[in-house]
Amino acid sequence: MQRKHFLRATLAALALAAASTAGFAQNWPSRPVRMVIPFPPGGTLDTIGRLLAQKLGEQTGQSFIVENRAGGNGVIGADVVSKAPADGYTLLFNASTFTTAPMTMKSVPYEVVKDFTPVALVAKAPLSVAVNKNLPVNDVKSLIAYAKAHPGKMTFAVGSIGSAGHLSTELLKRAGGGLDYLIVPYKGTAPAFQDLIGGQIDGFIDPILGSLQYHKSGMLKVIAVTSATRATSLPNVPTVGESIPGYEFYSWYGLWGPAKLPAAITQRLNAEVNKALGTDMRETLNAQGLLLTPGSVEDFSKFQAEDMARSKKIIIEGNIHVE
Repeated sequence: MQRKHFLRATLAALALAAASTAGFAQNWPSRPVRMVIPFPPGGTLDTIGRLLAQKLGEQTGQSFIVENRAGGNGVIGADVVSKAPADGYTLLFNASTFTTAPMTMKSVPYEVVKDFTPVALVAKAPLSVAVNKNLPVNDVKSLIAYAKAHPGKMTFAVGSIGSAGHLSTELLKRAGGGLDYLIVPYKGTAPAFQDLIGGQIDGFIDPILGSLQYHKSGMLKVIAVTSATRATSLPNVPTVGESIPGYEFYSWYGLWGPAKLPAAITQRLNAEVNKALGTDMRETLNAQGLLLTPGSVEDFSKFQAEDMARSKKIIIEGNIHVE
């Protein structure tokens, strides 16, 4: 009898807790939500995050306030979210470097999988393979041939260690048949593009948005894009996969909450993000070369796990680490 009473009491307590959580989620959000972006204002990440915050605010009737908490290659802002209450009022909007940075750094105060709840994959950003306009290559095949004819001579910039552009550049080495070129780290994309245009660097792989204006003005050449299909903003530029079958790589952007974010709030947030991606936000970001990616929480969790496994392999093989 005592055991039956105990089981009934336990089940009743669990039911009460579930009802309480559901009621809490149903009333969410009842006050402004903080969306942390762990990099300075400006740039693609900040642009997408602010546009998403605006749409989520319009849809829910509560303000989504963007807070830029830069520093430590995105670690400082992410750490703020990892330590926040799991109540849906502190969220992280970040790029794929969020998942790869801990793989390249000696110490990070959180674990991506353990300390965060994936909410929604928002967009993918195809990368462009850009070269100096005077380099005698016009496609990936001629790039591979040139690199093999000049081993150790070519130079490729990377905007930051462990970035999508960096990993894509390392992957091209292997996919191209063991190419031998030097990778040169820069502190940001602006100085990398300056040196690429000036001829101090031969190549640079980075999101299309950064190279588009320079390509159209003839200041550099975009010889390929890393998406599975040709980019609408560069319809005459082939994909890397047209020369190296199976090659595909993106930078991507997503929304996370702290660990143990209630499932009801996570699902509500996911639904609101998908709704936002169906508005004029789609046209705005498509025009910038971005691919919007509505999907379920489970879709995002699976995508994140697969991308992290792939990135880890590239990082280990390339011996990529922050000094």
